[in-house]
Amino acid sequence: MRIFWQSFIDATASAGYMTRLSDYLNGIAEPGTTVDVFGISPPDRHFGRLAEFRCAAIAIDNGLEAASRGYDAVVIGHFQDPGLYELKSALTIPVIGAGEVCMHYAARLGRRMALITLDDVFQVWHYEQADLYGLGNRVKHVAGLNCEPSDFSAAFAGDDKARRRMLANFTACAEPLVRDGADVVVPAGVLPGLLVGGEYGFKVLHAPVVNTAAVTLKSAEMDVRLRNINGIEVSRGPFCALANEHAVEDFRTFVAKGRGAPLFPSGT
Repeated sequence: MRIFWQSFIDATASAGYMTRLSDYLNGIAEPGTTVDVFGISPPDRHFGRLAEFRCAAIAIDNGLEAASRGYDAVVIGHFQDPGLYELKSALTIPVIGAGEVCMHYAARLGRRMALITLDDVFQVWHYEQADLYGLGNRVKHVAGLNCEPSDFSAAFAGDDKARRRMLANFTACAEPLVRDGADVVVPAGVLPGLLVGGEYGFKVLHAPVVNTAAVTLKSAEMDVRLRNINGIEVSRGPFCALANEHAVEDFRTFVAKGRGAPLFPSGT
């Protein structure tokens, strides 16, 4: 089994994280499964809807390329899942969104979920995700660490002091939400998910903390296995009708070459 994992982090600027993520995923993968982690450059560095939209277009194009090269599944390893449904509509292999599968997994562990995201700017986005996935009444709290992806670099490079500091920051952010009624804590991102994933049985007070990296990978492996067993895939009715080859060609041409003719001719 070959899994294409699309991170929204720059592979060069965050080399320590990318190496740690690749090693971790391949270390917990089933025998015979390989996970190839790819970044985006420039990454999702300007937090907001427009940056997410740009990265989504690149992720969709990369997913199409991955499928053409024989990968068995494509993972959007970015909790906000931008482009998830569009990519599902473009591919016949499983497409897994980290946010979608981790929220649904967390819903099995507790009634009320708290999401800990990188920045407060994503709060509204995550509430919208919860509504989209039918979990709006279960996600009661979203709080931001208000940090940059680079803040994790030292911890992933082996600095134990930095690791303990980031874990303490995560716990301090989550603890008031658990005291306010959250049953389970979800790191709303693979970056913090990988950080807490290294801690066996990690909890904030009584609330288990979901290992988003592991849940996402195991969901991908499961989807591939189930597809091989009975051919199941996403609904091809109105929800995710399969795009035809011309729509795919138009999209890939747009990503490769831009819009073509300008809106206004030069000189006007």
